[in-house]
Parts: sequence; structure tokens; C-alpha cells
Amino acid sequence: MVSEMIECVPNISEGRNTEFIERIAEILRGTSGVSLLDVQQGYDTHRSVYTFVGSISAVEEAAFLLVKNAVAGIDMRIHRGSHPRIGAADVVPFIPFAPVMRDACIALSRRLAERVWKDLAVPVYLYGYAATSPRRVRLPDIRKGQYEELERKMALPEGHPDYGDRFNPKAGALVTGVRDFMLAYNVNLDTRDVEMARRIARKVRSSGSPSGTGRERVPGLLSFCQADGWFLPEYGFCQVTMNLHNPAVTGLHHAFEAVRKEAAILGLEVKGSELIGLAPLSAVAAAGRYYLGKEETDEATLVAEAVRSLGLNMPGFFDPEEKIIEYRLRRETQGLSAS
Repeated sequence: MVSEMIECVPNISEGRNTEFIERIAEILRGTSGVSLLDVQQGYDTHRSVYTFVGSISAVEEAAFLLVKNAVAGIDMRIHRGSHPRIGAADVVPFIPFAPVMRDACIALSRRLAERVWKDLAVPVYLYGYAATSPRRVRLPDIRKGQYEELERKMALPEGHPDYGDRFNPKAGALVTGVRDFMLAYNVNLDTRDVEMARRIARKVRSSGSPSGTGRERVPGLLSFCQADGWFLPEYGFCQVTMNLHNPAVTGLHHAFEAVRKEAAILGLEVKGSELIGLAPLSAVAAAGRYYLGKEETDEATLVAEAVRSLGLNMPGFFDPEEKIIEYRLRRETQGLSAS
């Protein structure tokens, strides 16, 4: 049953060595009880994102194998990329399909953390629902200072890992935990000026920006949104990169329109957008419904309108059968039940 499955979306700090990235994908495909749904390789971010599903025990084994191979093959001492990171296997989140599975996922993240420290000598932080303190619920708070500040941070009481007590210079640290479904979504801008992208990010993200009159901040336009700006030399333009943590409240269309509004104020245009990983059908359909202005219409029309209006085919091709999680699960769970 789908409700008894969980999803795992690990991010590793390698986006340029295609052979290495595919080698890990093959390990995941070869793990019994696991179905690999997506691999997203980012050259400029120097980061790859895997999405796989399965039972608790199968996902646990696959997650450890991914961490083990990432740690063996990535050297953080020479890693440079546009995406924040603190480790070779940077973050391994577990996402339950049903709320009843959350506690099991928390226990899983703790078992993984203990095993990674014991077997691989990589320190581990817990975040999200598995966090051991309020200061570690948010991933950006743990990543603050990135790999370059990790050794110094680990020496401080407030920066001590949840598992492990020694800095690993080659592998950095792992962050693992449990979160709800999240949309990783980037909007393209017709500029190469990264400061313009960051200005827009500060306007739209929930935490907002400093008011200029002291410690007070001006709230951002979007709820449940983390955002930043970066430049992608591979494509020759900047993006506002966002994590949307409550798609029912802040959906793809809300994020796209907020960025478009702020871009226009700066004399810029948006040039499509990019979904990293997979999205629930409800999120894509909600965007289609918004742009069509209709409550009732067929599913395929809603999806097609969302892809068109959001420009989801820029820079990469958006195939609904591959990028909408229900469509993938429908096919993959049939394969799992047959195996």
C-alpha cells in the first residue's frame, strides 16, 4: 500500500561527474524493494538530487548505501558550487506518505545517523520533525556557514552534532531527518546580475529582509517559503531558487507570480521556471486551475496549462509522466508489487 511507503530525497555534493552520479543511481535501482523515481543533476549547483520510494527497511538500506558511496567518492575540501552544503552526502530527508508513518521515519533517521557515525565516521545533525532542538528544525540554520565553517562550529556547544564528535575534513557532515512534502522550485530571470536575483529572493521569502531601521525585518510576500538567488553559467541567466514548504498555502503559481511582480519592478522579466525533483498532482493542478480561472476541468488540461503558464519546459523538458509523483507511483508501485 502507498500509505505504508515512504519517500527519500537525498542531495549529494556532486553535479558534474555524470558517471559517478549514475553509479549511485544504479546502486539505488539494485536495492530490493526500492524504486528510483528521479535523478536531477545540477552542474552549476554541483549537486544532484535523487528521489526514491519503498518500505521503511528498503529505504533505510538504500539511504545508507547512498551515503556510503557519496562519502567514499566526494572530497569536500575541493568542492565548490552555488548551492549551500556542509557535506558530501549533504542532506537525506525522509517523507512519509501518511502522517501515521512519521514516527517510524523519525526512528529511521536516528538509526541512519547512528550507523553513519559508527561505520563511516561522519558526524550527523538531525532536522525537521527529528530535530533535537528548535534551533535545528530548519535546514538553513544547520547549514549556516556551510562546510567552510563546519569544523569551527562543531567545537561550539550549540554547534555540536547530534551524532559524532570529530570533524571529517573529506566528508563534512550529514543532515538527516523527517519533513513534509516540499516543492523545490526555481524561477528564471533574464539577467546575469545575481544581486538582482537575491533582491527579489529577499522580497518573496517568508523571513523577508532587514528594514534598515534596526533589528526589525520587513516580512516577505510568501508564507512557508525559503528563497535565494544565484547565477547559472551553464544557462547564462539567474534564478530565484525557492523551497515551498506548504504547497497548499504557497503553491507554484503563487511563487511564480510573486517573483514576476518583483522582477517587473526591477525592469526584469521571468523566462520560465524549473521544478527540482517531483511534485504532487495537486500542486500542478492548482497552478493550472489558477491560470485557467476554472474550478472544474479535466486533469490533463489543468496539467498542460500549468506547464505552459509556468514555463516549466525551461531550461529542461517537463514530462508530467515523469515529474508528477502520483503518475510515477502508479507505475512504480505496480512494479514493486510484481517483484
